[in-house]
Amino acid sequence: MVKKIFLSVFLLLSSYMAMAQDVALKTNALYWATTTPNLGIEASFAKKHSVQLFYGLNPWKQSGGDQSSLRHWVLMPEYRYWFCQSMNGWFVGAHLMGGQFNVSGLDMPFGMFDELKTRRYEGWFAGGGVTAGYQWPLSKHWSLEAALGIGYDYIKYDKFRCGSCGEKLKSGHKNYFGPTKLALSVMYVF
Repeated sequence: MVKKIFLSVFLLLSSYMAMAQDVALKTNALYWATTTPNLGIEASFAKKHSVQLFYGLNPWKQSGGDQSSLRHWVLMPEYRYWFCQSMNGWFVGAHLMGGQFNVSGLDMPFGMFDELKTRRYEGWFAGGGVTAGYQWPLSKHWSLEAALGIGYDYIKYDKFRCGSCGEKLKSGHKNYFGPTKLALSVMYVF
């Protein structure tokens, strides 16, 4: 069912791209810092409007014997309104997001999710939020983009004692409000 929904969103965005004035491929350099390969495609469909579909996948366990893991995938469609023209200058938008995760042994910054150091969490999330950002055209085909998103995620999880062998301690859910997107992207505009 979830795969059919994601396929439908992809096909819908693909149909917009067929009529688009500009189409760009992008990757978020900050997301690569978490060893997560990622790719996005953005298409403008009017002077001040564009849509984007972003996907990130980290299927690997972290190296070393510490049983740390940041395995996950995320899909994030987004609508953007541009104040000047699409793919140039300031924009605001709205995004949806969903994915799955299997994380453990991580020391998150600012004391966020402290139990990730000693517990493993496996589950899924879905949510959305608002985005603001700026895009700098560097040449006819290359651009840089910075974006920040704030919103809500519903997180359903199972909590385990240790990395991959621990007993299941509980199942639960969490309502998360806060940053949902941080991007510094490199883009190629066709």
